[in-house]
Amino acid sequence: MVDDEKQEFIDKLVPKAILKAITNQSKHSIVKRVNGLDVAVVFNFPFRIGREARVSYVDGEPVLQERSKLGGHEPNNDVYLLDNSQFLQISREHCSIVKQGDRYVLVDRGSACGCMVNKFKVGDGENINCQLKDGDIITIGSKESEYKFKFICLDE
Repeated sequence: MVDDEKQEFIDKLVPKAILKAITNQSKHSIVKRVNGLDVAVVFNFPFRIGREARVSYVDGEPVLQERSKLGGHEPNNDVYLLDNSQFLQISREHCSIVKQGDRYVLVDRGSACGCMVNKFKVGDGENINCQLKDGDIITIGSKESEYKFKFICLDE
């Protein structure tokens, strides 16, 4: 039996889901790694995903700039991804994962290229969301995008 104090820690410290990078491009896009793993960890909802816009290049390598907190505002995203493709695939405010009851839903946030969940297009104006299931492959950007992540649900 878990007491209230332990449950509070479990709720705050144990991830609800993981986005596991499954291509080299997606592995290199993750700005903050968790314990050296190529994953983005979902703790809270909505979980917002977008492009890192504070990048400059030194000798061809991306270098992150300091993210200042203006006026105490929270960041626009929970995870920032580097987009190094020739044609940008990831918008600054691209998509989010929300929890509706016991379901997870990917929601487009008005991105330019949308997403794919397996072979289903999300963000084309009509289909702005899609239910996620454990093991789904999320492509951030167009269907040609190499930013691919496997959705792994941890709280089922």
